[in-house]
Amino acid sequence: MQCGDVINRDRCLTVLVEEGNVVLVGPPGETARLSAGQLGELRHALNEAWELSKSSTINREGRR
Repeated sequence: MQCGDVINRDRCLTVLVEEGNVVLVGPPGETARLSAGQLGELRHALNEAWELSKSSTINREGRR
């Protein structure tokens, strides 16, 4: 998802699921600055990743 840094350069955040864990990857060595709309996008992406991580954990444990 798009974001900016403290001096308004375009940057991005990535949300992914790896081995049942939610991973948030930010701009290397930078600060991610989010608008209210971008924060809503991040919240949505984190919720989706959380749901995927739950099913990933269940699949790894052989319960499904």
